[in-house]
Amino acid sequence: MTSHSLVPQPPALRLPVAQMRNVFHPGDVERKLARLQESGNQREYETLRTVYERMLERGPERFQVKPSGIPDMASLYEQLPNFTEVLDDVKRHVALAQDSSDGLEVTPMLLLGPPGIGKTHFARHLAELLGTGMNLLPMSSMTAGWLLSGSSAQWKGARPGKVFEALVEGEYANPVIVVDEIDKASSDAQYDPLGALYSLLEYDTAQSFTDEFAEVAIDASQVIWITTANDTRGIPDPILNRMNVFEVEAPTLEQARTIARNLYQGIRAGHDWGRLLDPEPTDDVLDHLAQMPPREMRRALMTGFGNARLDRRSTVEIADLPKAASGRSRIGFVQ
Repeated sequence: MTSHSLVPQPPALRLPVAQMRNVFHPGDVERKLARLQESGNQREYETLRTVYERMLERGPERFQVKPSGIPDMASLYEQLPNFTEVLDDVKRHVALAQDSSDGLEVTPMLLLGPPGIGKTHFARHLAELLGTGMNLLPMSSMTAGWLLSGSSAQWKGARPGKVFEALVEGEYANPVIVVDEIDKASSDAQYDPLGALYSLLEYDTAQSFTDEFAEVAIDASQVIWITTANDTRGIPDPILNRMNVFEVEAPTLEQARTIARNLYQGIRAGHDWGRLLDPEPTDDVLDHLAQMPPREMRRALMTGFGNARLDRRSTVEIADLPKAASGRSRIGFVQ
């Protein structure tokens, strides 16, 4: 698949540099469409014909973006203090892509850790940092492998897979695709939800990934893969071996306070009503929030902000925050 450069943005602006990359060959699509029309089964394969026509209408070029210069990641290190090792790895990959025409390649990664510590939140921040889009695939709700790789057009209700849709319908050749809770993928004797990943996580085979519905080679080699899991027991070794595995520990008490402060300030700054609230949370509120998994902190803060405004106060107090449910398990802090 070919690529050519656009004029890059001035490095001082730290905006993404964009190249255009072909994610499929139009000739392949034209040949498939011609054969389909010759077959005479127009009604039977109407959805497939529509997909081919849509591909030709949009064309094969997609943006392949990377940061212009190594971005200042200090705020990310502060917001995600328990993801330092992962951020270090991303920074190394970004450095490799600088001062060259090469695109940004990031080795597929597995974020391993307990629920609620911010693994998906990290993926969203990474997509923002790299200037590309993000697609979330929750494997706990996927029961068939064709959801990733598409199902044969011969089947009733067949459609392309999620990878095909991300590249053909999306704007980017290198989107961030998050396979969430990969260890919870359910399977049966007929379908393996993770089967497509054997080729998608390998650079060489991903360059000509074939969706079973469209049967047209797609260049998925630039996709930035992030998978998350609570443990590795449900993940086949051949897939584990294709990824960098990072064990993300629960934040320390001080790190949890930092996360809570950043969430408080971020939510406040993102809403007009935030000007009516104190710019900094109180220490006792931070201590209370720090006992929660990061996933719960945002919900608790929104409740606290609302209760404070109901009382016409600018200060959020502990009484404004929801109490932890009795018996709810807690993330243990790292000592």
